[in-house]
Amino acid sequence: MTEPMPHDSDVLQRHLRDIRELLARQRLVEDLMHRQQGQHQDLVDSITHRQTIGWLRRKLDRLHPADIAHILEALPRDQRHLVWDLVRADKDGEILLEVSDAVRPSLIETMDSNEIRAAAESLDADELADLAPDLPPEVMEDVLEALDQEEREHVRAAMSYPEDTVGALMNFDMVRVREDVSLEVVLRYLRRFEELPDHTDKLIVVDREERLRGVLTLESLLINAPERLVSEVMKSKSLVTFKPEDDADEAAAAFERYDLISVPVVDGERRVIARVTVADMVDRIREESEAEILSQAGLREEEDIFAPITRSLRNRWAWLAINLVTAFVASRVIDLFEASIAQLVALAALMPIVAGIGGNAGNQTVTMIVRAIAMGQVDHSALWRLLVKEVGVALINGVVWGGVVGVVVWVLYGNLALGVVMVGAMTLNLLLAATAGVLIPLMRQRFGRDPALGGSVMITALTDSGGFFIFLGLATLFLL
Repeated sequence: MTEPMPHDSDVLQRHLRDIRELLARQRLVEDLMHRQQGQHQDLVDSITHRQTIGWLRRKLDRLHPADIAHILEALPRDQRHLVWDLVRADKDGEILLEVSDAVRPSLIETMDSNEIRAAAESLDADELADLAPDLPPEVMEDVLEALDQEEREHVRAAMSYPEDTVGALMNFDMVRVREDVSLEVVLRYLRRFEELPDHTDKLIVVDREERLRGVLTLESLLINAPERLVSEVMKSKSLVTFKPEDDADEAAAAFERYDLISVPVVDGERRVIARVTVADMVDRIREESEAEILSQAGLREEEDIFAPITRSLRNRWAWLAINLVTAFVASRVIDLFEASIAQLVALAALMPIVAGIGGNAGNQTVTMIVRAIAMGQVDHSALWRLLVKEVGVALINGVVWGGVVGVVVWVLYGNLALGVVMVGAMTLNLLLAATAGVLIPLMRQRFGRDPALGGSVMITALTDSGGFFIFLGLATLFLL
């Protein structure tokens, strides 16, 4: 029997802790088996080993596939493979769907062709399309051959659309009814199902050519008299529909705006070909959010935290190299003003403040702009309006907080001119940060690049070098 899904992270962490304890016990037994001598001792250790493995297997049998996926992601690769081998084969397909893209290859590489084929064949057409890029081509061909004609067409249709479109997310499992039948007929039809498709909040009403005529909500089906016709109670106006080529982010925004649960997907002639559910959109939003976080840190893709060193290096080295170059540039800027720093040692203590506050403000700006782009609220045409607004915010912050810091510097060092320079440097660096925070993501978007990629890395590099140059330059001009 499968345990209920955890209501909070504490329950899931308890499952993970239990698995780790069982794995530690199993490892201890294996170590003892290698050390001890004698037939009797070997027998005891063997029984203990089998008992521990049995506990592990029973624990895994009770867990939901999503929970097992989380546990697998949190285990080192050797323990992950051991746990994966103990999972029931009928859960393999669902678990492969639930684990992250970074971890999935490490699981598939431990499976033989027959195991992969069995896992794939247990999935629906849309799920199989999601998993297809990670499966060996020859196995995928065998799986497609085993499907019936309709399922094969569904899989190929889902695989034919880019990842950022509705077509890549659509679900072919839905209930369709005709408008000229009574609600009683619809109810008898539904009772023939063992279970309804997930997230079924409405039935899709179509004509004989499968063209969309409207939707029949479950509420309307239940509260109206059984003898009424579907056409009398269905909703046919102001329907939200998508086409397969529609942008997935715009579809996600529509789900959020209208509190949708499922939406029909139609072709150019209004024929219903699939639907999209809120679960598909939640997954999409989560993946986009994670990708944005990684992009801002300069990471190209999600990373298995227990991946081999070489794989992690490939994911991280590019932006680290860029960061190294920018750090070298910042050090050269400081070298230009070596004589100034030698004459007024306070400059060395104060210049990190200017650079740090600029970097923080720049990251705030770039985060807001990237979020607005992701929500579809702005594009490059709004450049000047956003620039004027953010520059205004930076100017006020610079004068106010720069003034506060300037007064503190004046009190600490007894040098009014140094305090004034501090105000000017902080204001100018905040203006630089605001300008870069608007320009970098919008210009990247304009040229078809990911606006979030490396945003914080570039902002930090610019405000460090710029902050040092502005502060030390002003100090050299007005103090020395």
